[in-house]
Amino acid sequence: MRELVLNQRAHFNAGATQNLAYRKELLIKFRETLQKNESLFLEAIKADFHKGAFDTYVTEFAMIYHELEQALKNMKKWAAPKRVKTNVLNQPGRSYIYPEPYGTVLVIGAWNYPYQLSLVPAVSALAAGNTVIIKPSELAAHTSKAMAYVFNNAFSPQVLYVHEGGVEETTELLKEKFDKIFFTGSTKVGGIVYQAAAKQLTPVTLELGGKSPAFVFPDANLDVTARRLVWGKFLNAGQTCVAPDYVMVHADVKQKLLEKMKAYIQQFFGDNPFDSQSYIRIINERNFDRLTGLIDKEKVYYGGTCNKKELFIEPTLLHQVSFDDAIMQDEIFGPLLPVIEFTALEDAVKKVRALDKPLALYIFSKSESHIDYVMANISFGGGCINDTVMHLANSYLPFGGVGNSGMGAYHRKFGFDCFSHQKSILKKGYSFEPLFKYPPYTFDKLKWIKRVMSVS
Repeated sequence: MRELVLNQRAHFNAGATQNLAYRKELLIKFRETLQKNESLFLEAIKADFHKGAFDTYVTEFAMIYHELEQALKNMKKWAAPKRVKTNVLNQPGRSYIYPEPYGTVLVIGAWNYPYQLSLVPAVSALAAGNTVIIKPSELAAHTSKAMAYVFNNAFSPQVLYVHEGGVEETTELLKEKFDKIFFTGSTKVGGIVYQAAAKQLTPVTLELGGKSPAFVFPDANLDVTARRLVWGKFLNAGQTCVAPDYVMVHADVKQKLLEKMKAYIQQFFGDNPFDSQSYIRIINERNFDRLTGLIDKEKVYYGGTCNKKELFIEPTLLHQVSFDDAIMQDEIFGPLLPVIEFTALEDAVKKVRALDKPLALYIFSKSESHIDYVMANISFGGGCINDTVMHLANSYLPFGGVGNSGMGAYHRKFGFDCFSHQKSILKKGYSFEPLFKYPPYTFDKLKWIKRVMSVS
C-alpha cells in the first residue's frame, strides 16, 4: 500500500496531471472502459443485489456518464484562474483564485450504489488533476471485484487504482499520508475516517446519512405524494442514503396516505414483490437480521414478509409508530417506512430537531407558510418540495450533508472544487504604492490606514 501511494505521489509530483489534455485523455479512457464493460458490471451487481439493467443504468451508470460528460465539457473553464475584485489597500493590483489539485486522493466508496458512489468522486478527482486510489466496499463483493479487474487492467496504478479489501485493508490505507480523503458510508465509520485523517492533517469530505423525514400536510396532492414517497423509499429496497426514513403526516390525512401508498406498492411491485424484476434484495444477512429486528408485527400496516435465504424483505409500511420505538433510534436503510402522525407542526418540528441533522428532508404541501416554517427550523443537507430523492439527480445542486450527515459537497463543478485547493494570488507591479504601511508608524499613518482599510 505504501509503495502504491508513493508511486502515485511521484507521478503527481512529476506534473503530468497538471496538463488538461492529459486529464481529458484519462476521462475519455474512463468512459470507454465503462462502456466496454457494462455487461460485466451488470452481471456483478445482479449477483450482489438481484438488481436489473434498468435500475442499474438509472441509479449507477447514468450519473457516472453525466459526470464524465460535464467534466469533459467544462474542465477547462473550471480549471482556469478566476479574477476577483481587488480592494483599495492593494491597488494598483489584480487578484486571482487558482484551482489546483490536492495530489494523491483516497476515495472510499459505499456498498449500496457501488459503482456510482465509488466512480463519480473518482471522476471529479481525476478532472481536478489528482491521482486516485479507490477503495470499494467489500460488502458488494462482486461489484468490487469487477471494478478492480476492469480499471486496474485499463489504467496505470500510478494514476488510478482500485484497491480491494475489508476493514483491515481500509485501516492500513488510512495510515498512509493522502492529500485528500473522500468517504461515503455510515456516520459511525465516517467518524473513524475523520480521526485517521486528522492524524495526518488530511482534508476530508464525508458523505454520511441520517434519518431523513418527509412531511405531508393536508393540502398536499395525496395521490402524487404517495407515488413519489413509495418510489423514493423502496428504490434500491430502501438502501439509499437520501431515502425518506420516516413520514410525518398530519392526522387528518394519515389514513388516506397509508391507503394510497399501499396501492402504489402493489402497482409498482405486484401482489408478490418477491417475483418483481423491479425490486432488489438486502445486501447481506447482517443487515437482513438488523432490519427484521426492527419490524414490530403489531404495527405493520402492510407488508412485513421476509425470506432470509433470499435476503428478501417486502416493502413494509408501519403505523402507530412513536419516536420511542426501536425503528426510530437509527437510520433504517432498508424497505421499512414508519408513518408518524402529527397535529401541531411546531411539536413535530421539535421532535425532528431532537434527532441528528438529516442528510435529506422532503415537504409535501401547497402552502408556502408550511414549507417556509419547516425549511427555516430544521437544518438538513438538501431535499425536495413535493418530491423525493430527485435533487440528487440535478448536478447543478451541490450534494452533501451537514453535522452528523456529512461535511463537504460534490457533483459537477462542486465535485471539481471538492478535489481542488483554491489558491489565492495577489499580483502587483512595481509602480506606486501607499507608503503608510511601512515604519516608522505615526498617528497620521494610523488615520490613513483606518480610512483605507474600511474601504472594500
